[in-house]
Amino acid sequence: MNHAKQTAFSLFAIPIMVSSIVISTSAHSDELSTPKLTPSQYDFGGVGLIQMPTGRMAAEGEFSVSGTFNEDYYHGALSLQLFPWLETTIRYTQVPDVLYSNDPSFSGDTYYTDKGIDIKLRLLEESYWLPETSIGVRDIGGTGLFDSEYIAMTKGFGPFDATVGFGWGYIGNRGNFIDSGKASSVDCNRNTGYKGTGGDVDFERWFKGCSAIFAGIEYQTPWDPLRIKVEYDGNDYKSDFAALQTGNELTQDSPINYGMLYRVSNWGDFKLSYERGNTWTLGFSMATNFNTLKSNWRDTPKQPIEDKPDLADRKVDLPELNKQLAFDAGYRGAKIYIKNDEVTVVATQTKYRDRKYAHDHAGRILVNHFPQAKTFKIIEVAGHLPTTETHIDAKRFTNAVQHNYIHAKVTDSTTVIEPTLPTETPDWDTPNQWNYGFAPKLNQSFGGSENFYLFNVGINGGASRWLTENIEISSSMYINLFDNYDQFKYQTPPDGTDLKRVRTLVRQYVSDTTVRVDNLQLTWLDKLSENIYAQAYVGYLEMMFGGVGTEVLYRPMNSEWAFGIDANYVKQRDPDNIFGFFENEINYDPFSNRYFRAQTGTFTGHASVYYQPKWFDDVLLKVSYGQYLAEDRGVTVDFSKQFDSGVIVGAFASKTNLSADEFGEGSFTKGFYISVPFDAILPTPVSNRGSLAWQPLTRDGGQKLGRKFELYGGTDARAPWLNKSNSVK
Repeated sequence: MNHAKQTAFSLFAIPIMVSSIVISTSAHSDELSTPKLTPSQYDFGGVGLIQMPTGRMAAEGEFSVSGTFNEDYYHGALSLQLFPWLETTIRYTQVPDVLYSNDPSFSGDTYYTDKGIDIKLRLLEESYWLPETSIGVRDIGGTGLFDSEYIAMTKGFGPFDATVGFGWGYIGNRGNFIDSGKASSVDCNRNTGYKGTGGDVDFERWFKGCSAIFAGIEYQTPWDPLRIKVEYDGNDYKSDFAALQTGNELTQDSPINYGMLYRVSNWGDFKLSYERGNTWTLGFSMATNFNTLKSNWRDTPKQPIEDKPDLADRKVDLPELNKQLAFDAGYRGAKIYIKNDEVTVVATQTKYRDRKYAHDHAGRILVNHFPQAKTFKIIEVAGHLPTTETHIDAKRFTNAVQHNYIHAKVTDSTTVIEPTLPTETPDWDTPNQWNYGFAPKLNQSFGGSENFYLFNVGINGGASRWLTENIEISSSMYINLFDNYDQFKYQTPPDGTDLKRVRTLVRQYVSDTTVRVDNLQLTWLDKLSENIYAQAYVGYLEMMFGGVGTEVLYRPMNSEWAFGIDANYVKQRDPDNIFGFFENEINYDPFSNRYFRAQTGTFTGHASVYYQPKWFDDVLLKVSYGQYLAEDRGVTVDFSKQFDSGVIVGAFASKTNLSADEFGEGSFTKGFYISVPFDAILPTPVSNRGSLAWQPLTRDGGQKLGRKFELYGGTDARAPWLNKSNSVK
């Protein structure tokens, strides 16, 4: 993209949906070859040599952050090996000799910034005779600065990796394989412009124009940290954006590029390369692997099961039992029912994503307090909604934790069924009380035309209390400490758009307000039948909107499928009035000296389908159709992948009935996100997550209402996704 690319990062979805044919051979390259080369990043992000990609793939789950810098370009990239056969990369490139716009009052001295999305798909795994072969597309939906398609083949020979490939577009501009009229056109008649307002995928120019052969060798030296790279470049740089925009030709004195890479450890590299025979490039990369990410916990010691006398004639210390269930097993807000030889606990799990740890701790606690009981029932609730009921057979549990048989496991004694809440009065009921907390909050935005980095730092405080078993009152307040969102100068209509300003008014809510009430609402939640959940809510629902709404979800236990509908009537909040709403559709913005349209009342809502296939249980697909805040209608598709550690990476796209011109730059809403379980990085178990969301552009089309509680996430325990068991070996 070429203008106003904003990337929203929040403290914690166009999925990349690629059909592929993966061909594997049974034989593998010589595993005794030493030393072994591991894949490394190239200048544009992703596995490669220097300027050229290779056929190699990183290990599944590898996440890399890289940057390269020379006098012509600054590249910064995030690369993720989503599947063993699919590499994905997001890249920002700044051109230091070119400003973002010719209007100094708008973008000032901000450098021209281009965003690119790349994918690489493996076609062949390496065998004794065949090279590892991949096909890739660079800068999908971009502006033509670096867009390329290529096929790369890489074969290992001991400490050497040899690569040969064919490239089109940017990589193939040398035209040494197919000239395609290069003499009469700097872009080889490829048409490197972009259609509409950018953001669309220009399939029609893929594998068109000039093509070139490129090649290279990577050598692992006897000194483990050092490797050498040499490549023959498929690009001659005569049609580079930096050259055409400034009029200063990017000369190439040699098609051979040389590079050295120094590996600090398995988490980082530094690299130095000499490119085009006249340009030095510095770079670095840092990496982790989401499939192997795991923290060593310092957990609460498990209670040993004690031999105690019969407690039938002795009163159990219920306050102490409640305390142990909360702090040791993570079951908070408990109601405890004691009936003959059966004990039932109704509570919310707040500590363990993997419920087998919670059941282990809770079972030991209950056995020690009720040694004569035969069955323990743990009914898990979320927002007072019952989600699961786990039965623990006391005798089998004791045998399992005391290892009275081979391969004993706690799960041998547990059974999860549809929950049924007791109707009698509990023997212990944790009193309702206010829940509150404070936390620092950082919002960031990268790649904007006004300023590459926009941010705001503040303190977020929240409080809630259950008024009845089904009705909660909640609120959250944000205190803004410091920000530079006054530099967000979006003006309407700067690019032909005239939609209601439902999200592009963000500056007024962030920078122009020191204290704001983000949320103040009443929420009713209930389970209507065995598989149907519902909620209704009214109040100030999010930072920008208030109103009334409802949601119904059909979610059978352990089902791959779930179906939901939400419907809302909302009005846009007035950023200049903490509890006010826009009363007039046409309003004046003194900052931009323009009039804009606000949302003074509309219906918004969606019908949604959720699919978590058992045959591919590390992915989740969500598809919804409905009306958005700007009154456009369309479909949102959200695809996410979960790695062994519990880290979730997802992508989303919303395509509505707005044309590209009506939507504005970017053509449609899209973004990516990463959700990290804190127990994978902290030394103590905790069920919370942190999220990093990235949206390349803030526009008003395809925008959903932000809701405090969504039933699918709240009922996660019925078919765990957010709380799947950690499977790191």
